[in-house]
Amino acid sequence: MAVVKEFTLPDLGEGLTEAEIVRWLVQVGEVVAIDQPVVEVETAKAVVEVPCPYGGVVTARYGAEGESLAVGRPLITVAVGSALGSDAPGGGAASAAGAAAEGSGNVLVGYGTAAPGARRRRVRPTGADRHPSPAGQPTPTPTPEPAPEPVPAPAPVREAVRVDGPVAVISPLVRRIAREHRLDLRSLAGSGPDGLILRADVERAVAAAGAPVATAPATTAAPAAAVAGERVPLRGIRGAVAEKLSRSRREIPDATCWVDADATELLAARAAMNAGGGPKVSVLALFARICTAALARYPELNSTVDTERNEIVRLPAVHIGFAAQTERGLMVPVVKDAQTRTTRELSAEMARLTEAARTGRLTPADLTGGTFTLNNYGVFGVDGSTPIINHPEAAMLGVGRIAAKPWVHQGELAVRQVVQLSFTFDHRVCDGGTAGGFLRFVADCVEQPAVLLAAV
Repeated sequence: MAVVKEFTLPDLGEGLTEAEIVRWLVQVGEVVAIDQPVVEVETAKAVVEVPCPYGGVVTARYGAEGESLAVGRPLITVAVGSALGSDAPGGGAASAAGAAAEGSGNVLVGYGTAAPGARRRRVRPTGADRHPSPAGQPTPTPTPEPAPEPVPAPAPVREAVRVDGPVAVISPLVRRIAREHRLDLRSLAGSGPDGLILRADVERAVAAAGAPVATAPATTAAPAAAVAGERVPLRGIRGAVAEKLSRSRREIPDATCWVDADATELLAARAAMNAGGGPKVSVLALFARICTAALARYPELNSTVDTERNEIVRLPAVHIGFAAQTERGLMVPVVKDAQTRTTRELSAEMARLTEAARTGRLTPADLTGGTFTLNNYGVFGVDGSTPIINHPEAAMLGVGRIAAKPWVHQGELAVRQVVQLSFTFDHRVCDGGTAGGFLRFVADCVEQPAVLLAAV
């Protein structure tokens, strides 16, 4: 006899309370194996596949693509035992059914319940093994009695190419535009990194087909009505960023100081490090290395404030987050235990996380646990900024562009490579003297990299 098991949306990471359904990977009536991915969801941290701990026939799916579900709400139900050979003689089938009913027993953390493995082949049952219902609608199946002649669930638009690597589409907006224009994304070649399909790729394909790209409906109302404009839901990555930055502004009494520094010698040191061949050391990695040395001198800034107990918690390890702009918005991957890594190791880890961010392969673990943030807004061609602290951290260093500027060097006017450094700190954890000392030490290391040797 089949047992109907309900699988709820698991906790997908630190502080995450909901997820948006991006794409269903199984249909109602389909046979799934234990730990087979059944749905792709987007959280405030990353796009992840959620595996089901039960094996059997999918009897219901809860939620449509684009809909958000809270953690703990039903995701799918699976009839365990109905597709596992329960009618076969002997006890083997019963044992298999029992194992499937118990599930894998693994704890879901948003990127798999077991060790990564090859994608399982999906098996579609026929006849009485199906439990048909319209896609996206729950259909409880209390008993395994034969169902009526099945009505096949409508096939969804396949929104991404998926072989054994990452999806070719990571933006829900891109998928929505494709669905609205009935465009098969498998026919497109993405122009983004590693073939990532961007919004521009979809719009070009739609235009080539002679269909206008969907925009806000035209109106003949008074100009005042047009002022309302397009409404964009604050959810997913954008919603998480909005909530976190708003909380930072509400709770943290921040202050900012800044200084210009001559980075000519730092760039010369980097050129010397990279002259020997091998993986290149990035400028951002050099700043990360400088920050670990500065935080060793000023540990007050590697901390957080426990408002409930009215305590400052100084943290033993330095986990450096760095801002990365992606197609899905601003993300902050975290280099764990940065204080134990060499400059080359920092550079390699930052390169790995940056590539994962651009291709949508970051896990929730890659995006949580930071204790200090490094923000390189100089890549946008700007000199300065007043960063907002990444709550619940206590400080953030901002790095502007490095540009040739007139500078007094050794008593004479010269053209030097100058960078503006901005430092925002939580005034609860320290006063201006500590913040100024931290920033001055960073600037000294930028101007004279040999200062780092004395800090080791």
